[in-house]
Amino acid sequence: MQEEHAGIRPGVNERVGFWYGVAAYGMWGLFPLYWPLLGPSSPAEILAHRMVWSLVAVTALLLATRRRGWVRPLLRQPRRLALCACAAAAVSVNWGVYIWGVNSGHVVETSLGYFINPLVTIAFGVLLLHERLRPVQWAAVGTGSAAVAVLTAGYGRLPWIALVLALSFAVYGLLKKKIGLGGPESLAVETAFQFWPALGYVVFLALTGQGTFGRTGAGYGWGHSGLLVLSGLVTALPLLCFGVAALRVPLTVLGLLQYLAPVFQFLLGLVVFHEDMPPARWAGFSLVWAALALLTWDAARQARRNRVRLREAAAADAAAGAEGGTAGDATGDTAGDAVGDTVGGTAGNAAGDMAEDVVGDMAEDAAGDTAEGVAVDAAVRG
Repeated sequence: MQEEHAGIRPGVNERVGFWYGVAAYGMWGLFPLYWPLLGPSSPAEILAHRMVWSLVAVTALLLATRRRGWVRPLLRQPRRLALCACAAAAVSVNWGVYIWGVNSGHVVETSLGYFINPLVTIAFGVLLLHERLRPVQWAAVGTGSAAVAVLTAGYGRLPWIALVLALSFAVYGLLKKKIGLGGPESLAVETAFQFWPALGYVVFLALTGQGTFGRTGAGYGWGHSGLLVLSGLVTALPLLCFGVAALRVPLTVLGLLQYLAPVFQFLLGLVVFHEDMPPARWAGFSLVWAALALLTWDAARQARRNRVRLREAAAADAAAGAEGGTAGDATGDTAGDAVGDTVGGTAGNAAGDMAEDVVGDMAEDAAGDTAEGVAVDAAVRG
């Protein structure tokens, strides 16, 4: 059940959340327009500034919302901190390869990485978590594997940019599930791990005269330094919108919205950056889209089944409660009331357990199939 926020009706509340979700994934999808603006800087310098200023931006966000209670418990858990350090390494690889790919004219291939990420995540679930797949999911994974083979032939090489993005994204999502922190909090911890190496690199560039921050040169002025600082806000703002959306819309909706980002990136690669798309690449992308269509259809079908099971469990709960009340009224004395309460309570508990199992199945299927990793890996986008 969706919560009501600030007295807003549930229907309106969900619509507001939907548009926040569109804003979040839309901004992530438009990132290829931003990173080339920082072109006078090398991808490594852009990455370092993104790490430094992201920590500044997300810390300001957390202080403004007074979300500080999670810090001390986390500091007392070395294992979670170690996992956070690993997540920071994974997101560093993802950000760095993405920025390099976009600024090197591989926008379409970067979009492929986010298209195939659900397939890689499913493969991780089978190989690492020993999860069992439904037949349609196996068909989607097989179709995705065929797509990689076709794209390898089309590119004349492995589409390594897409594979690195998808793999680092999946590793990040796996780690985040074990850490269990929200988006802004996790970004704060990860950028805290990144901060000192990144700041050290920025200082090194400044001392050796290789950096562009705080300087002017051929083709760039002071506005360039402002854009580097803005990279922190650019990273935090869509995450903030995503957090609002995640509170208001079902994971199934977020699972569909997540495809907005790679769709926008793909279209930008074709229309704005005029990247080549020979027939072999179209064939490979078509196979990827077919695999994603299978996953989406299977997840929607499973969600419908779960809703039916939940309604049946609720009906059983109501019937059991009515039966218990009738038994209690028929006796008309304390013993009868006790018997009726016991019967109704036992049946109600059994039905409640059944409903709890159904809800658990629904949550697992929604998170595992339709929106795998949506909430936990939001911070890594772009």
